[in-house]
Amino acid sequence: MVLLHVLFEHAAGYALFAVKEVEEIGMLLPQVEESVLSLAKFNSMVSLAAFFPFKSAQAALENMNAISEGVVHADLKLFLETNLPLSGKKKAVLGVSDAKIGAALQEEFSISIQTGGAVVEITRGVRLHFHSLVKGLTALAASKAQLGLGHSYSRAKVKFNVNRADNMIIQSIALLDQLDKDINTFSMRVREWYGYHFPELIKIVTENSMYCRLAQLIGNRKELSEESLESLEEVVMDSAKAQAILDASRSSMGMDISPIDLINIERFSNRVVSLAAYRLELQEYLRSKMSQVAPNLAALIGEVVGARLISHAGSLTNLAKYPASTVQILGAEKALFRALKTRGNTPKYGLIFHSTFIGRAAAKNKGRISRYLANKCTIASRIDCFSDLPTSVFGDKLREQVEERLSFYETGEVPRKNMDVMKEAVKEATDVAAEIKRKLEKKEKKRKKREKKLQELAENGETNGEAEEENGEVDTPVAKKKKKRQAAEETEEAEAVETPVKKKKRKSETLAVEETEELPEPVMSEKKKKKKKEAD
Repeated sequence: MVLLHVLFEHAAGYALFAVKEVEEIGMLLPQVEESVLSLAKFNSMVSLAAFFPFKSAQAALENMNAISEGVVHADLKLFLETNLPLSGKKKAVLGVSDAKIGAALQEEFSISIQTGGAVVEITRGVRLHFHSLVKGLTALAASKAQLGLGHSYSRAKVKFNVNRADNMIIQSIALLDQLDKDINTFSMRVREWYGYHFPELIKIVTENSMYCRLAQLIGNRKELSEESLESLEEVVMDSAKAQAILDASRSSMGMDISPIDLINIERFSNRVVSLAAYRLELQEYLRSKMSQVAPNLAALIGEVVGARLISHAGSLTNLAKYPASTVQILGAEKALFRALKTRGNTPKYGLIFHSTFIGRAAAKNKGRISRYLANKCTIASRIDCFSDLPTSVFGDKLREQVEERLSFYETGEVPRKNMDVMKEAVKEATDVAAEIKRKLEKKEKKRKKREKKLQELAENGETNGEAEEENGEVDTPVAKKKKKRQAAEETEEAEAVETPVKKKKRKSETLAVEETEELPEPVMSEKKKKKKKEAD
């Protein structure tokens, strides 16, 4: 007879189920298949032998990590040693769903392990009726435990980092595009509005932000003189252009404008200039976020284009899941479906067209380089998504490969093999990762040292406070103020006492000097006589 026990790992804990005795486990298979869906039939075949609930979510995560790696955890070992009948007349067989953990258990306990056949069906039935087989466990509690453990396990595997949140990049690039549109619209409004007064300035200065700054600076064109030439040069960064503006202001065909209209134009120009300055700050912020979240993609294709790809995909994870063929035409969906509908030529590129590589390629090679670039973008996004430490080593190497491919299309120079480049990149990345880890460890040591010092200071302060309390010398804010006043009064009194004493001393000294001068010669000492002779 064979005594079969089935081990079931749940988010709530370990469970050991005893199956009815049979001569051969294979004979159970048809009966189990029939009774899996019915709880009453399944209960007649399988009964709960033991249940070991996890003490905390951390313990559940540790056990789950051990099982996924095929390692026997201390909790599992203790549970099986306690509840599994290892010695006896009947031959004990342990059924497990995972062959990896089964091999580890066989090595640990030296028992026969069953992974296929009826064990798979029994495990399926246990998974279906688990909350009914274990007393005190509801379906809601079981699902909550599974959800919580699933989240913590995924977070630990992916190593979720708050600083690598890509939703900030999505919002930043959307705001950047919106700002570009708004600044363009507002600048055209300033040009049209100020153009009534100084129409010649539109032809001299074509850049929007510079035009707004000049409109803010010049104001009334009639007030421009040789003295304002330096300030004009500072804005336009060109002496010839500044002189042209000054000459144009003297012979302008524009209408006169009232001071109140000029004030409104200046205010609006100021708003446009501040928006342009904020756009530059936002671009810098986007650059820093891309270096944290997707450094390889940013190094390969640029921060703005990389951010647009992430935004269009929805997240960096979604972009990493896309094949290279999808990344290639990402952003050109309308053109693709129109081409499929009309049976025309499908688009060769989407958002990646804005990268410098496609613009530099010849017309016949644009499709080839876009396909190659999309392939490298996919690799870079996957490295960024699933790497532990963010480094731009792979992105730089992939960029070099695209450059080599461009030169190959133009000159025919054979590029390096991908395997050789990736070997170099892996070597450099390990060195960089080691350096980053060393710096992080150093920072952590400094932080711990600082915390230790602060703790010691706090403990010393507490002990001093306790000693003062014991002596009854606890200083409240009011008592401290009183003590300060008393000390100030005491110092004032001491100064008042010292001043007359000093005056008396000075008077006595002067009298003594006068007396020494008026004393007769016999009374004077020999030393004084000598001094007097030397003086004479």
